[in-house]
Amino acid sequence: MLKPGDVILAKVQFTDTFEVKMRPAVVLFEEIDKVVIAGVTSNLEMSGITLTKKEGAIKDSVIKLNYLFTISKAMVSKTLFSLTREKKQKVFRELVGKLNALNS
Repeated sequence: MLKPGDVILAKVQFTDTFEVKMRPAVVLFEEIDKVVIAGVTSNLEMSGITLTKKEGAIKDSVIKLNYLFTISKAMVSKTLFSLTREKKQKVFRELVGKLNALNS
């Protein structure tokens, strides 16, 4: 059972190509065998929420909240680690901030 805040390794299709790669991602929620995830990149030039090796990442990375996907649960290879409560709250706050535009 995947939990919000789990960092997973999953097959993800990129938006600018048909290529599918195994990539890390953060689980936002799971529903009916589908998983909504936020992509993670080791490109520290990209904007997002930092994720460090000390927190469990293989490399210092960035959680990209502008890079959301819905994937089949079958595309998840494994769970790597879970975000801390503080980091999950930061993800929540930033997502709510982005979605606030819908409220106006």
